[in-house]
Formats: sequence, C-alpha cells, structure tokens
Amino acid sequence: MTTIVTGAAGFIGSRLVAALNRAGISDILAVDNLQSADKFRNLVDCEILDYLDKRDFLERLAAGQFEGSVETVFHQGACSDTMQNDGRYMMDNNYRYSRALLDWCQDEEVPFLYASSASVYGAGRVFAEARANEGPLNVYGYSKFLFDQHVRQRFAGRSAQIIGLRYFNVYGPNERHKGRMASVAFHAFNQFRAEGKVKLFVGSDGYGDGEQRRDFVHVDDVVAVNLHFLEHGDVSGVFNCGTGRAQSFNDIATAVVNTVRAARGEAALALPELVAQGLVEYVPFPPQLLGKYQSYTQADLAQLRAAGYAGAFQSVEQGVAAYVQDLLAQ
Repeated sequence: MTTIVTGAAGFIGSRLVAALNRAGISDILAVDNLQSADKFRNLVDCEILDYLDKRDFLERLAAGQFEGSVETVFHQGACSDTMQNDGRYMMDNNYRYSRALLDWCQDEEVPFLYASSASVYGAGRVFAEARANEGPLNVYGYSKFLFDQHVRQRFAGRSAQIIGLRYFNVYGPNERHKGRMASVAFHAFNQFRAEGKVKLFVGSDGYGDGEQRRDFVHVDDVVAVNLHFLEHGDVSGVFNCGTGRAQSFNDIATAVVNTVRAARGEAALALPELVAQGLVEYVPFPPQLLGKYQSYTQADLAQLRAAGYAGAFQSVEQGVAAYVQDLLAQ
C-alpha cells in the first residue's frame, strides 16, 4: 500500500517524507510542482516509490488509477505565499485541490491529514479552534479557513480519519527554496552572515521594537504531530499545531546571533548589548503589511492535548539554536 505526500519536495513535506522513511515507510508517492526546481534537493536523501507532478497526479486520481492502493494521504501541498494577490489561483490551489483530495479519500475510506494554518485566526487574540475566533486577514488565510469549514461539515458522515493541523510559524531545515516566505530565523541567519546584523520591525500594535510575538514551532515538532495522528486513526478533528508559547522576534534574533557567536568562540550577549553594538537593528514597518499582519499568535493546545498528543515542543532558544547549527554545517 502506498502513502501519498503532496508538497513532498517542499519544506514540511520533505521533512515528513524523511520521518516516514525513519519509521520504515518508503512506498511513498511524492507529489509536487517542481516549477521551482531547487526543491528537488530536499528529497535527495529520501526514499520514495515514485514522483508525480501535481497536474498528472490529479488527472490520474480522477481516472481511478489509485483506487484500492493508497493507505494514507498527507496533504502538505499549497500556495503558502501570504502576499499572493491572485485570489483565483489561491482558491484553486488551496481550496479546490484540497476538496478534490478529501472527496477521493472519503470515497476510498483513506485517512486524510492536511495542512491548515494559524492565519485563519487573523488579528484575533484567542487561538482556540472555534469559529468565533476565526477571521483571516488575506486570501491565503481565507483559503485555509474555508477548507476548514468544509471539513467540519464532513465530520459527522466521514468514512475515514480526517485531521487538519493549523501550523503556526514553522521554521527549520529544508525551507531555503521558499525565498521571502522562509522563516524569520532563516532570514535572520542570512542577514547576520551577510551584513553583520539582524533587522527587525519597529514596534507596532502596541508592541515595542521587535517585541511582536508569534508562536514559532520547529518543523520536526510539526512532523511529530503528524506521525502521532497517523498512529491514532480513530481520532479526527482540526487542531492547532504550535508550541503554545508566544515568543518575540527579539528572541529569534538573540538566538540566531548568539549561536553564530558561539560557533566563532565569542561570548553570548543580552539583547540590549546586541542593539548597542548594532548587531540587531530596527527598521520601519512595511506599509503593505498594515492591517494584514499578525503581531501576536499563541496556539491554544487544549484540544491537541485532549486528543492524546503529549509530546514536548522546542522553545525558540532550543529550536533556533539547533537550526542555526544545521545551517552553519551546510
């Protein structure tokens, strides 16, 4: 039986494929769009059964070529560009594609685990999985929000497991191809290496310089949550996937700079010292992000814990340090 991973050459998808390999699963159909060809590098160390372009995959799916041969579908494929203004493309890629896969999985009684997003909460301050807390700020968030609503309508009559995971701010290895949509940690590392400083936004929404706060979660912790639900097929639902801990962009910058400094044999510095020495710099807030920016996110993990997930999540200090060490090794 085959495991299908969409978005398999991407950031989270490729880390998921590698983790499935470590669990002894290699009969994997990797589905992606390699228009951004550099993503192939993320799969070089992975074992897969076959690769299909997304368009070929959908055609073969509709033609019935996979009937009776699929064990699980991990749907990680999506347009994750929050600045994308082509709503038609976004809805076709994130909403219609997801619906087609869900319909097929329900017809075939195949477990379906998919990537949702914390962007569904918008500018809210309550991050619990309830309709009253949801109000996306851009079409990306809306595409994820709308599919979550569709999933909720399908729960009562489902034929197989359906799991939606609302990823918060994911960072870690294999995200280089994402360009400007890569994590704050990735950009901070590259800025520091290139310019000797990390640039953060000045204060906004009542937060001080660099004090906007997000729930930053390491990609390997996200993968662990996916694998947990793979092993617990009796559970369905839409769950937050974050650390439950909001940390500042200043925390990210401090972890990045001090990890690089440690690799050079230099002493760690506190944030005020980093700012005083020009190693952290605050830049104007981009006008195009006004009204579209989440200045605070923090996953409510009550439902995830109630569903049986007991795993620990790395803090920024732990996860970003490990990530920077990985980047330095490259």
